[in-house]
Amino acid sequence: MSSVPPADPGPAAGPSDAPAQRPPGGEEGRGWLGALGERAQRGAFRLERRVTALLSALARRRGWTPAVHSYAGYAAAGRVRVLARVLLVAPGVVPNEVTGVAGWRRLLTLEQPGVPIDVTLRSQDSDDPSRHRLVSGTGGLVDATVTHDVRPGRAQALLRVGDRPPVAEVVHAALDGGLGVVCDIDDTAWVTGLRHPLRAAWRTFARGSTGREAVPGMADLLRAAVAGQEHPAVVYLSNGPWNLAGPVARFLERHGFPPGPLLMTEWGFRPDAWFRSGREHKAGALRRLLEELPRTRWLLVGDDGEHDPVLYGDLAREHPDRVAAVAVRQVVPDRDAAAVARRVAGVPVVTGPDGRALLTALDAVLGPRPWAVGDADPA
Repeated sequence: MSSVPPADPGPAAGPSDAPAQRPPGGEEGRGWLGALGERAQRGAFRLERRVTALLSALARRRGWTPAVHSYAGYAAAGRVRVLARVLLVAPGVVPNEVTGVAGWRRLLTLEQPGVPIDVTLRSQDSDDPSRHRLVSGTGGLVDATVTHDVRPGRAQALLRVGDRPPVAEVVHAALDGGLGVVCDIDDTAWVTGLRHPLRAAWRTFARGSTGREAVPGMADLLRAAVAGQEHPAVVYLSNGPWNLAGPVARFLERHGFPPGPLLMTEWGFRPDAWFRSGREHKAGALRRLLEELPRTRWLLVGDDGEHDPVLYGDLAREHPDRVAAVAVRQVVPDRDAAAVARRVAGVPVVTGPDGRALLTALDAVLGPRPWAVGDADPA
């Protein structure tokens, strides 16, 4: 078996995949075609698991062992969200150090569920670490919230599987209060072209992050949003797979985006649906952020290529006191129209072709910068 570099996954996600809703009445209510489709879904899920198990057994015979691929986590109100995946890799391979690999190769991983992982959390100003034993779930994913008091700033998580050396990962501890930012990735932070599936697939799976183009002005917009705040909450939310989290994180750092965790999702067949619901993944992540940082108001940044306008609009209607503004990039802008602003449940919603236009529109509706709202008391 050839050595396949493991995926470069990365953070958050919350409840990313909700079970599909079933019509009432059993198989009779769904009809024979619906029942056949459900059996096919379950069969595809079982087949994928069996193939992974078979390949994993062959790899173990060649000396491959479980290793952790860590992602940046985040902390608030005495709780830390730990994000990682457990993969089966060849001797000497460190998943977090794999770079320069095409996107399609990052999908060729052997995920390992049911593997214990030891996590040690350390704060910058404390010599009293806390230790936790977690277990990888479906797809090898570790997504757990543990108790640990972290002061705002950066903390460190050490993650260890078996006899392999521990992997150090950053934990972004936000100061709850002021203005936080949630930013989409595809066609918001970088150009993907989801309206053109073949072009988007080429950019995502054939090219590395170094060949990706940043959306003009978007990094400036995010930096302006959190300017003047200590340890603001910045979260990047994407329907992309964890396998691509490493390239995404390096892209964001290289192009000057403010630091923050990634909340991505798990691809692959599911027992109750062909694929995970990207819309539900984002909606669940947004709800979780509102719960975990109850004093923070959010600037929601996305694009009109998929579900962002609807999801952000729904959140503004449900929680107008928690959404400071919504900024939507027009993937295919009207050349004759400038950036425009409207309101949803009293929340400003601005649209424009790029980050520069959105920043100008937000200045007009939010007033002079910095835009931070409310007082944030140190934890």
